[in-house]
Amino acid sequence: MSITKTAFGQTPCGCPVSLYTMTNASGASVSIADFGGTIVNIMMPDKDGKLANVICGFDSIEKYFPRSGYLGALIGRVGNRICNGEFELNGVKYTLAKNERGLNHLHGGTVGFDQKIWDVTPVEGICSDSLYLKLTSEDGEEGYPGKLQVMVTYTFTDDNELAIRYEAVSDKDTLCNLTNHTYFNLAGEGTILDHTIELNCDTFTVVDNHCIPTGESRDVTGTPFDLRTAKRIGDGIAMIDSDEQMKNGNGYDHNFNINDPEAGLRFAACVTDPKSGRMMEVFTDMPAVQFYAGNSLKSANVGHAGKQYAAREGLCLETQYAPDSINHPEFPDSVLYAGEKYDFTTVFSFGVAE
Repeated sequence: MSITKTAFGQTPCGCPVSLYTMTNASGASVSIADFGGTIVNIMMPDKDGKLANVICGFDSIEKYFPRSGYLGALIGRVGNRICNGEFELNGVKYTLAKNERGLNHLHGGTVGFDQKIWDVTPVEGICSDSLYLKLTSEDGEEGYPGKLQVMVTYTFTDDNELAIRYEAVSDKDTLCNLTNHTYFNLAGEGTILDHTIELNCDTFTVVDNHCIPTGESRDVTGTPFDLRTAKRIGDGIAMIDSDEQMKNGNGYDHNFNINDPEAGLRFAACVTDPKSGRMMEVFTDMPAVQFYAGNSLKSANVGHAGKQYAAREGLCLETQYAPDSINHPEFPDSVLYAGEKYDFTTVFSFGVAE
């Protein structure tokens, strides 16, 4: 295994950005920028051994501006949506930025963790390499209480597994729901509608027409959300006009509750591209995963595939607590109490379907 560090350009404010690439024994690699902890490249072989980039991204940090879609970035303090940008904790009401169409708080606010320069420590190993990313979010930042210290560890192995471990502590009770917003395309380019997806989830979170949870967790049986056996993504998308929940999300943009929440690290999802044969399995000890089919994906700049990205050319599997969980006592709790440790892991395991 080896790690290389290269210059990756500058942010609009002139901050230099570095790119760290972990390469394994087979030549597969993962590249991560210190800006936003952004996963920039994941090079994986297909059924014929041909390497291709299986995520959406750009070849310099300049092309990540203007910001759009959170491509590849670490998300915090709280991933996903908080209704009206408001919550109450310990009897105190907090107001956050309504950075989603002026309606809701989304992915940590106006300047979330996706726009921070993280402190990176690379550590080379024998069968795996790791990058340790650290960040401190001060008390009151983006409206959240408590000084939050965060460490995210990316580990890439000779077995083509990318593990992301999220750790955090706070000096006050606060909210914490960290995730990663990489858009995957196992074909390397084009639509993801022909990808198949399997989710180890018996229920999903019902949303209104602003993708805010109603509080109901609905059985997937008999719906386009029954992905307990592999289904073609495009077949579900085709039901937008006939299924209210698909219409509300403009396709798949829903939280799925992973089965056996007390079981720790467990199988959550599998995505396959039939043409290339590439397959990705997801394992996590988080309670849920947001499956987003890239319904609004677009880019102002040319990406890895040699053109601007368009809708449904990438999909996200964001392991998480349910959206707006602080305002729904019936959901698992995203509160991080002072002195306690937030500690979750997600593993993306790449291979070839048999």
